[in-house]
This record gives sequence, structure tokens and C-alpha cells, in this order.
Amino acid sequence: MRTDGPDLRHHGDAEVRDDGSALTDLAVNVRSDTPPAWLREVISGSLDGLAAYPDGRAARAAVAARHGLPVERVLLTAGAAEAFVLLARALKVRRPVVVHPQFTEPEAALRDAGHSVGRVLLREEDGFRLDPAAVPEDADLVVVGNPTNPTSVLHPAGTVAALARAGRTLVVDEAFMDAVPGEREALAGRTDVPGLVVLRSLTKTWGLAGLRIGYVLAAPETVAELEQAQPLWPVSTPALAAAEACVSPRPARA
Repeated sequence: MRTDGPDLRHHGDAEVRDDGSALTDLAVNVRSDTPPAWLREVISGSLDGLAAYPDGRAARAAVAARHGLPVERVLLTAGAAEAFVLLARALKVRRPVVVHPQFTEPEAALRDAGHSVGRVLLREEDGFRLDPAAVPEDADLVVVGNPTNPTSVLHPAGTVAALARAGRTLVVDEAFMDAVPGEREALAGRTDVPGLVVLRSLTKTWGLAGLRIGYVLAAPETVAELEQAQPLWPVSTPALAAAEACVSPRPARA
């Protein structure tokens, strides 16, 4: 474990546990209280199937349909955090770079996997705007959030896509993109950006942080590589039911 810098594994919700329970948690941007009633019903209904091993086919197909992609481009994960770990362990990269400010999870996963990680620091005086030229040309894996937490900056899709290069994996963390009206500037569903890997989380907007569900959108060969690094049945039956419900078309509900 690294001790020469900030604890990248320290998560904001740790401050409100136990003796900190009277504090107001502004560090974790997840829908407060519980998931909406209709979603709780879906999750509860899935408990009748717990005797069987999870079957992710329906949820995977629903995610694919949501983004207009073939199922071969979708990988379901136990939250976006698992996706960061899979990318760090499964892909063969020499010079990964993380664009900050950003979640600490991707850099922590890369360092835990033995990588030396470069950082590109966006500046407050520039409005934390992304300049593709600031990323080293020889970086073969680049991680950037859009919109970015904690700055809330939404980078133009064209600016993010400009980071793509032959031989480079471009990881775009879109965990909060479903909070953007019309999901403008999203790259999810794009197949024309070389090396693109988009991560999505279903735990933020829907108040499901304790359930652990997210997904990866990427080229089929990348999905296959990541899938080989996963354990069998990585996503639980209740999480799969929630995923299918959250991405499927339905009337607006509270």
C-alpha cells in the first residue's frame, strides 16, 4: 500500500459512519434515502429467484438496447468500481494517465495493479476545462470523467473524443451523465471513436450504491478481455433486475 501520498481508497462516506453520523454528507453524490418505490418492488420481486445462479442476459440486452448497441459491446459489472479494477488488471498498458480532478478509484485501481500512473491536472483558473493537448501523446490509457465529479464540469463530446489515438484506450467515466438533460455530450453508444471505453453507473441517480451495478460499453474484443478477468456471476440477481428496470423505457415515475 502506498503511504507517500493521499489515501486514494478513502471514500467520503467514511466520515459519516459511527461517530460522524450527525454530519451532513456532501462527499457522496448518490440519491438520498432509498430507491423509488417502484424500483424497490422490482428488486424485492427478484428475491424469489435467489436459489438460481444469476442470469445477466436480459439485463445485458436491455443496456444494449438503451444505447443502440449489440450485446457484444456491453459488460455488466458490480458498479463502476469493478470496471476500473478490470481495466487496470486485464489491459496491457505501459503509460496510463488519469485526468484530475476525478474520482480516486481509477488511479487507485491502476496503482494496485502495479502501474505507474501519470496525472493531468485541470486548473481552476481555466474552469477545469479539458485541453486534449495536455495529455501526453505516448499515454496508452487515458481516464477522464464527464461530467466530472467534484467539479461538475461537462466537457464537450468532441473535446473528449479528441483524446482518442490509435493504440490508446480512452476510458470515459459517465457515471453522472444520466443527470444531464438529454445526456448531451455523451459518448455512450458511439462506435466511431477508436479505443473508446465508456463506464456507466446505475447507483447514483437511483440510490443503489449498496447494490453495486454498472456497465462497460466498448469494442467486443475489449469486452471479451475484461470479461475473462471477471469471476463467474459477478453481478447479483437483484442488481440485474434493477439494471434491466432502470434502463428500460417506461412511464416517468417518482
